[in-house]
Amino acid sequence: MTQTLLSHSRSRGGLWLPIMFLVGVLVAVALANPVLAQERRLRTLTVTGQGVERIPTTTAQVQLGVEVQGKTAAGVQQEVARRSAAVVELLRSQNVEQLQTRGIQLNPVYNYEDNVQRLVGYSGSNIVSFRVPTEQAGTLLDDAVEAGASRIDGISFTAPDNAIAAAQKEALQEATQDAQQQADAVLSVLNLTRQDVVSIQVNGATPPPPTPLLLDRSASNAEFAKTPVIGGEQEVQASVTLEISY
Repeated sequence: MTQTLLSHSRSRGGLWLPIMFLVGVLVAVALANPVLAQERRLRTLTVTGQGVERIPTTTAQVQLGVEVQGKTAAGVQQEVARRSAAVVELLRSQNVEQLQTRGIQLNPVYNYEDNVQRLVGYSGSNIVSFRVPTEQAGTLLDDAVEAGASRIDGISFTAPDNAIAAAQKEALQEATQDAQQQADAVLSVLNLTRQDVVSIQVNGATPPPPTPLLLDRSASNAEFAKTPVIGGEQEVQASVTLEISY
């Protein structure tokens, strides 16, 4: 009798283990199904939209200065100082903005003959930069040359800060709308419908560096003094990436 019960117990135990394993598998599948179904439902499309705004520039950033060559270092430095003082006095009288020194140099000048280095003089310079309304830039360049400036390194143009800030917002709106339109164009071909925005990435809405205008480094050209300075436009670009479910 005892042997029969043990045999029966072993028989039930042998069946119980496979049954428990099967139940565990079924439970795991049941738990996984909602996750799989959710993943199947959450299908997304990623698109990047672009926005561009163009605004007129109103301010010129000018860089000019005095450059002198001579036989002695002291003589060159004194002449640079004298002419630079006259140029700075003129600029201050015109109420230019952000007037600052960009560089002061005094360097020996050598002549090389038959592999022999010989000192022939010195070269000195004093460079300043400033901001001025674009419509005043041409006249001010002429006056600076008459005051003693002998080099003009260039001009760049920029729009007012408030105009740039407003253009940044407009460019972001355009970039967002562009991304949505791209998504609609793709999904409509596939007979799908745009649903929720899952994630948003603003890649940037910053203006490029001021637009440069390269000028002749020599300011002694009288014809240049009569040339009008025109600022043109500045571009503000934005990029927005959307992840959209469908």
